[in-house]
Amino acid sequence: MKKLQILGTGCPKCKKLAEMTEAAAKQLGLEYELVKVTDINQITGFGVMMTPALAVDGKVKSVGKVPSVEDIKKLIA
Repeated sequence: MKKLQILGTGCPKCKKLAEMTEAAAKQLGLEYELVKVTDINQITGFGVMMTPALAVDGKVKSVGKVPSVEDIKKLIA
């Protein structure tokens, strides 16, 4: 089971990243848990200074942008 974390305060880009990450995970047929991390102290604890960010199993894979579904698939596979 993969842990997919969306790091962001809930802005439109953060919501878009969550939607697209979920779509990518479903297309890959992954077993996953999607967690939204909105606490700024937790976000900076990942070393992230720009949101939205995507972390997979606790490792930051994307920062400050909303990648395409195809790019997200590569990051989470």
